[in-house]
Amino acid sequence: MEKSTDIQPIVELTNLEFQYDRGGFHIKLPHLVIHRGQKVAMIGASGMGKTTLLQLIAGIQRPLAGQIQVVDVSMHQLSDAARRQFRISHIGFVFQDFELVEFLNVFDNILHAYRLNPALKLDGVVKARAHDLATQLGIVDKLKRSIKALSQGERQRVAICRALLPQPQLILADEAMGNLDPDNKQRILDILFRYVDEQPATLLAVTHDYELLECFDRVVDLKSATSAQSEPTQPVVSPLTQKRQEETV
Repeated sequence: MEKSTDIQPIVELTNLEFQYDRGGFHIKLPHLVIHRGQKVAMIGASGMGKTTLLQLIAGIQRPLAGQIQVVDVSMHQLSDAARRQFRISHIGFVFQDFELVEFLNVFDNILHAYRLNPALKLDGVVKARAHDLATQLGIVDKLKRSIKALSQGERQRVAICRALLPQPQLILADEAMGNLDPDNKQRILDILFRYVDEQPATLLAVTHDYELLECFDRVVDLKSATSAQSEPTQPVVSPLTQKRQEETV
């Protein structure tokens, strides 16, 4: 039985357009809504704009046109500094290349957002939560190690700890299971899903692992929202009636 979710959107994109300065790559997305409490997978071939779309939602990139509403905030209207502060406080982003600080040890990387944002209070409760997350993710014995001493899979788990620590309302995961062996892949997915259910929160995850898709509430296929031509294709949203909703955009 599919889990019921809050009908209010946590992400809503309207008439969204984006193009890099060098031209060529172009995203055009008339409408996409992610509802609170959902676990959503985003798929699509390499170069289709999945990472770029996550960056637009997080406020790392700014759209050429259109509206981006995240947690009832108009991201497209915020300054660079305001988007950064909002992202640190409300969004947990698991980057594909991890974005870890190599001169900090594992524990300090997990706590890093609390060093950057005065809105996040670093105290004993937060440190205990960081330790608990590290235990769940199987890296508690590596908290004092240098990032350089970790494997790719271990770095991925550090990045996930860091993303979950501020208890964000929205988790954006860019290939969060991409560097993990099958056992750890399922372990991470279980932890992310449990976090979504307990908070409650929302998960939007880019993945190339089609075996995982049946675990999600929805699958969004970013198939026709991008183009390398001067005139981008018009995306078509086609919700189906299966237990797991699948859409092509």
